[in-house]
Amino acid sequence: MTRGAGSPRWLHPGAWWVWALGLVTVASRTTNPLLLALVIAVAGWVVSQRRSQAPWARSYAVFLRLALLVIGFRVLFSVVFGVAVGTHVLLTLPELPLPDWAAGVHIGGAVTAEQLLQAGYLGLQLAAIIVCIGAANSLASPSRLLKSVPAALYEMGVAVVVAMTFAPQLVADVGRVRAAHRLRGRRTSGVRGLAGAVMPVLEGALERAVSLAAAMDSRGYGRTAGVSPRVRRTASMLLLLGLLGACVGVYGLLDAGSTGPFAVPLLVAGLAAAVVGVVLAGRRGVRTRYRPDPWRRPEWLVAGSGVLAGVVAVAVSLADPVALVGQYSPLAWPQLPLAAAAAVLAALLPGAVAPPPPDVAGAAAGRVPRPDRVGAPA
Repeated sequence: MTRGAGSPRWLHPGAWWVWALGLVTVASRTTNPLLLALVIAVAGWVVSQRRSQAPWARSYAVFLRLALLVIGFRVLFSVVFGVAVGTHVLLTLPELPLPDWAAGVHIGGAVTAEQLLQAGYLGLQLAAIIVCIGAANSLASPSRLLKSVPAALYEMGVAVVVAMTFAPQLVADVGRVRAAHRLRGRRTSGVRGLAGAVMPVLEGALERAVSLAAAMDSRGYGRTAGVSPRVRRTASMLLLLGLLGACVGVYGLLDAGSTGPFAVPLLVAGLAAAVVGVVLAGRRGVRTRYRPDPWRRPEWLVAGSGVLAGVVAVAVSLADPVALVGQYSPLAWPQLPLAAAAAVLAALLPGAVAPPPPDVAGAAAGRVPRPDRVGAPA
């Protein structure tokens, strides 16, 4: 039976990552604070609408706090080490004289409004990228994402998934330890509360590592099939050249100051070489895929909304590079680029068309999902 877009099921994790990377592309092409704030708002709304109740879905708040820290540190570094820009001096800090070999480095001195705005815009840009990655990490199940990784990249995918689940599992462990301490009447805040939570969290991490190693060993992790040396060398060479071409092409597209004509051809050629290399290298992989995630109309709509936002942002930045730049000198109220803003608003579509997660739908219907089935294939 084919389920509609409104039926509860797990959306393909690749669709969430394509959507998030499209918003990342928008954030990387602009320093306009209005557009960056719109990107953050869109990502937050979609997460609030389609986040599941799984432990890995609770890490979005951590990414938000990290984004705020990034903005604060960026502004603080600009105040202490930055060079004054503009003429509107807000305060003057004591300046530390430095030797001649440190020419170009400043500590202290005049702090201007233009300097703070520049630092705030750059910090907000990095914060928006962090928030978008956090949104993908909260919406896409890492274990389900691993199932969609090609056989040639399975070992690397396992390492990436384990790294991606570190932050959500750490947040869940800290929450459990603090809840246990509150039940026992122990202190949960301050330095003493933090010190009391370190050892239980570390012990839980070690236990998970041992359990993961045992599970991987019991499932024959690392087993490979025999292929000819020529095929292995060809696949490795194609993968290397493809990744290099794709990296150079992506950098040329994402760098707002780069409009080189070779970015798109390099990206296309690199992706083609990488796909052929992955297909050849996949012959060495020996693994089965149980009930793969489907890719249906909701996946196309979710991924397409992110791709549309990224493509429009790149096109606007190439046609008019000044349109996406946040102006700080001279001081002026930022203008919202309508075309890029409309494309970012189109990225709200996943909050309406993506199917609700089964655990959220079950909780709304009064059914409590089994903890061991949270994130399992629907």
